[in-house]
Amino acid sequence: MARVFVYGTLKRGQPNHKVLLDPANGCAAFRGRGRTLEPYPLVIAGEHNIPRLLNLPGHGRLVLGEIYAVDERMLSFLDEFEGCPDMYQRTPLQVTVLEWEGARGVPEEAPAADGTLQCFVYSTVTYAPEWVRLPHHDDYDFLGEHGLRYNPRENR
Repeated sequence: MARVFVYGTLKRGQPNHKVLLDPANGCAAFRGRGRTLEPYPLVIAGEHNIPRLLNLPGHGRLVLGEIYAVDERMLSFLDEFEGCPDMYQRTPLQVTVLEWEGARGVPEEAPAADGTLQCFVYSTVTYAPEWVRLPHHDDYDFLGEHGLRYNPRENR
């Protein structure tokens, strides 16, 4: 099992969360909530108002998200779903655990003594330069006050 940190439309209550629940895609188990150890720019960009984590550690805000344990099948599905490696790149990221529901007695599952975990995240180095100047968010909600409504894949 691999750990994945999701910050956008894959979170619970967001438009694409259903793909994590579909056993045809593999197995994904919610483990907890966390935030990035370092700040990153989380922007809403492009013609479909997609939340994107720009791979610029040290800039932006600490970003809130959810931690999932996923099997190889789900990880492969997510790679394809996220357009990896063209649109997003799957990279390791340190996450501070805020709430943990995962197994504590399993060393490879539990957070480190300092409350952090290494997870995969889908961030991007392939973005328009002006995206860096877009408003940075710390917590994405497709119905948020930002007013930028996500356009689901099925409507494109």
